[in-house]
Amino acid sequence: MRARDYHLPNLPHWHKVHKGEPRWPVSFVVVIVITLQFLLPKSLSLKTQPYICAVEAILAISLFAVNPGRIKAHARGRWSLGILLTGVMTISNIASAVRLVQSLIDGTVNDATKLLWFGGSIWITNIVVFALWYWEFDRGGPGARAQALDPYPDFLFPQMSDPEYAPKDWAPNFFDYLFTSFTNASAFSPTDVMPLTRWAKVLMMVQSATSLVTVGLVIARAVNILK
Repeated sequence: MRARDYHLPNLPHWHKVHKGEPRWPVSFVVVIVITLQFLLPKSLSLKTQPYICAVEAILAISLFAVNPGRIKAHARGRWSLGILLTGVMTISNIASAVRLVQSLIDGTVNDATKLLWFGGSIWITNIVVFALWYWEFDRGGPGARAQALDPYPDFLFPQMSDPEYAPKDWAPNFFDYLFTSFTNASAFSPTDVMPLTRWAKVLMMVQSATSLVTVGLVIARAVNILK
């Protein structure tokens, strides 16, 4: 996390303390990702995938147990646990994406329905994983945003550009980062939310490249099979 200045004059309208956002939406999508990763065939996942999913489930349950309600303050231990969970899911999904690309190149997948299902599963996981990275790092994470600890945003939402675009109590929540991740994975570029910091730009580049390769190869192979 970057150094903070608590004495900056003329702070923007969106830099304010708020009540925090609930944990359950994040836990819900994490459960979906763990389920998708568990259901992938052995040919598209690591040999230790069941154990990886078990570790992810334990981390997700631990996070929810520690803070089942609203995330009102930054707790470094809890934040680090969330980063660890996101990192494990990322590694698992990258491994599946690499194996999928290898299968497409080798031509070992000859069922268009299965191909679209497997590719779609990895693509959806890619969206959720990067949404978690954006959510966990923007202005220090959800707890730090609730306390308004960092005045410098990593992502510029339209509501932050003009106070007329949103109510006075508006603050970005996980759905906003999920939408940003979805549009970036679909359009292969930022849409209405602009990355401001270098790490945000790098992550969006990596996500776009991963999505482009996965979707491009899956669609091309599926079309060839159907022909």
